[in-house]
Amino acid sequence: MGEQACGCCAPHTKHTPRSDELKADVTRRLNRAIGQLNGIKAMVEEDRYCGDVLTQLAAVEKAVEAISRMVMRDHLQTCVTERIQAGDTEVIDEVMDLLRKFG
Repeated sequence: MGEQACGCCAPHTKHTPRSDELKADVTRRLNRAIGQLNGIKAMVEEDRYCGDVLTQLAAVEKAVEAISRMVMRDHLQTCVTERIQAGDTEVIDEVMDLLRKFG
């Protein structure tokens, strides 16, 4: 595949500029999820009640899903839009693959 307009769609080889606002929001949310996971790890190590552990796991799953939606929205609004405007419709297959991963 040729060079891509925005550079975010080929893993490990391209750079993706993101707004400072998005980076700050994603970073804040990731830090919160990491804190939740550390708390869950401690709960398991302390032999806490399974139902409580599962409740916390569900909460962190929802938090990570919300982060994924934010990044996907940004991807669609920037990278995908730019590639389609440049005539690269192969990006549609990539988006479909990404949606299957999160579906």
